Amino acid sequence: MKKRTEHEQVEGTAVRGALGPAYDEILTGPALAFVRDLTRRFAGRIDAALEARRARQARFDAGERPDFLPETRAVRDGDWRVAKAPADIEDRRVEITGPVERKMIINALNSGARVFMADFEDANAPTWANCVEGQLHLRDAVNGTIAYEAKDTAKRYALGPNPAVLFVRPRGLHLPERHVLVDGRAVPGALFDFGLYFFHNARALRAKGTGAYFYLPKLESHVEARIWNDVFLFAEATMDVPRGTVRATVLVETLPAAFEMDEILYELREHSAGLNCGRWDYIFSFIKKLRSDPGAVLPDRGQVTMDKGFLRAYSRLLIRTCHRRGAHAMGGMAAQIPIKDDPAANEAAMAKVRADKEREVLDGHDGTWVAHPALVPIAQAIFDAKMPGPNQLGVLRDDVTVTREDLLAVPSGTRTEAGLRQNVRVGIGYIESWLRGQGCVPLFHLMEDAATAEISRAQVWQWVRHRASLDDGTVVTKDLLARVVDEETRALASGRGGANDPGKIQEARELFERLATSTTFEEFLTLPAYAQLG
Repeated sequence: MKKRTEHEQVEGTAVRGALGPAYDEILTGPALAFVRDLTRRFAGRIDAALEARRARQARFDAGERPDFLPETRAVRDGDWRVAKAPADIEDRRVEITGPVERKMIINALNSGARVFMADFEDANAPTWANCVEGQLHLRDAVNGTIAYEAKDTAKRYALGPNPAVLFVRPRGLHLPERHVLVDGRAVPGALFDFGLYFFHNARALRAKGTGAYFYLPKLESHVEARIWNDVFLFAEATMDVPRGTVRATVLVETLPAAFEMDEILYELREHSAGLNCGRWDYIFSFIKKLRSDPGAVLPDRGQVTMDKGFLRAYSRLLIRTCHRRGAHAMGGMAAQIPIKDDPAANEAAMAKVRADKEREVLDGHDGTWVAHPALVPIAQAIFDAKMPGPNQLGVLRDDVTVTREDLLAVPSGTRTEAGLRQNVRVGIGYIESWLRGQGCVPLFHLMEDAATAEISRAQVWQWVRHRASLDDGTVVTKDLLARVVDEETRALASGRGGANDPGKIQEARELFERLATSTTFEEFLTLPAYAQLG
């Protein structure tokens, strides 16, 4: 691959990544100028928002607890609604998510789900190739020309007659794109992903009668939602498409955001496509935000379920808030995948999926997420049976009252050595795959992504930090963790965990152990891991 030469640069930009086949079709001068202009206009505000996160975390570490904001009470009490959903996303009963890989995009669009969310974030290891080639794949998907031929089988994949509606999740505000500099600084990954996709596809999407639809990850405040809304307004004006071409669903996957759901919808109201229960990141955020509180130590990850404690409270509040404002309330991810060689285990896994989806539809959710195409018909059947209309916006849930204490309620349960080992296996196994450029990984019959790996390493850190006791009385110490890490790393290296690169396994082990035992808590594992990513 060649390097972009100096004369090909756009004023103020420097592309440091090598150019692969067709990269010039995405990294055009006008597209890079659009990303540059987004960066110049909004990077400073993103920096300020990230600093505000750090300041708020310092207050949490000092004992403050999240609460509803007194200064925005008028928004919460006000009588307003978001813009009506476009016709093609009035019914979102089943959505599937996955990385921006060509074959996976085709399979997801053909899965029978109403929506496919193409993910540049938690399901994507942000190598330069993954990020730029993902844009190529999505452009072809929008144009209806995407196809793929498997090298090993010569099987050809192409779009079917009724593909899912496409949403795109750009990276979170905290993640940089180090391969492109504007005025000497790395472009925010969020602006790189959003900017390239919008520039190349907004007009084509409009011409097809749809819009530029997004999922926004890891927002922590309505101020951050305001930044995104201003990004959308600037992008629409620059590309000369109507206001409201962009619609965005915000993943409520941080603890502070749960206290600002009304405010987030209000900031995005002409661009809003509702809220989603980002359950895995939400568990991670609960641990992270309350990391200094020994009273917030959670039980095994498998026992922290949506029918308990803070998760139950926030999902019901999300439905009530959204429906009051005329916005979709989307349910969370079913991470199970088929277990082909064990019918009994497979049936148990699918039973969990069915129970989860029944809870969501009966609570009033307008749709749900799955991670594997085989789960689409299961979720579809449940929502078809319980939700005859396109959504449940009329289910207002005025009976639901959720307090600050409810949103901070720690679920009961036990901590076990098996739970500790599972966290270590998933954490190291996922990081190993991520360092090889794979961001969505089947491990131990679940589809793991960065969010679930974050739970694993954060929970281990929490248990070590607070010397948590397991159900047999054993205290979780650094020495105990070192032994477990050594044993589970050997199991992964032997192939029992599915890992296949001894060098990356050791890198993953070292990073996991450092994150799990450091004195200070690293905000996101993907930040130090990005420095090691090829």
